[in-house]
Amino acid sequence: DELAVALPTPRRDLPEQRLERKAYISSFNNLTLMPNWVAWKLTKARTNGHVSRKNVRFQEDYDVDERYRVSTFDYNRSGYDRGHLCPAGDNRWDYDAMTECFLMTNICPQGHDLNAGDWNDLENRCRSWARRYGEIYIVCGPIIYDKPRRRIGRGRKVSVPDAFFKVVLCMKGSPKAIGFIFANDD
Repeated sequence: DELAVALPTPRRDLPEQRLERKAYISSFNNLTLMPNWVAWKLTKARTNGHVSRKNVRFQEDYDVDERYRVSTFDYNRSGYDRGHLCPAGDNRWDYDAMTECFLMTNICPQGHDLNAGDWNDLENRCRSWARRYGEIYIVCGPIIYDKPRRRIGRGRKVSVPDAFFKVVLCMKGSPKAIGFIFANDD
């Protein structure tokens, strides 16, 4: 309920399996084999924590039918990072939240320079905004322009996004929002 203000309106033209997690909601698409979007509320308290990502591994999401279940091996030698949508840095406050953010239904193929560069910078900026304003709502996901889509994976064919979007909403004081689009390339 507290996240309802930030959830995208359901679209009839996209397959969607909504997966509610401790820290976020993922709209998983069984055609692209990645999220349509992931949404979460980031509070000041959740920007810090003791939980490390060090021993947490990427893992299949067993709430998804086996036919559509992406494995970490689908990313091997693909040239793409396993890019978090809801980042590990936003989940250091709780072990279960950290573990769930490594589910493959929160992951997209992301170019390394984007993942380690501008996308990471924006994740850090969002944590800064959450500390400043007390809480923010975030929705992000992949954008696919090209048809046919590029795909990776041996068993399952995961679509490769052309870009990523992120929208940040703050309801404290006068509501404010900002949106970003980043190309998924160097």
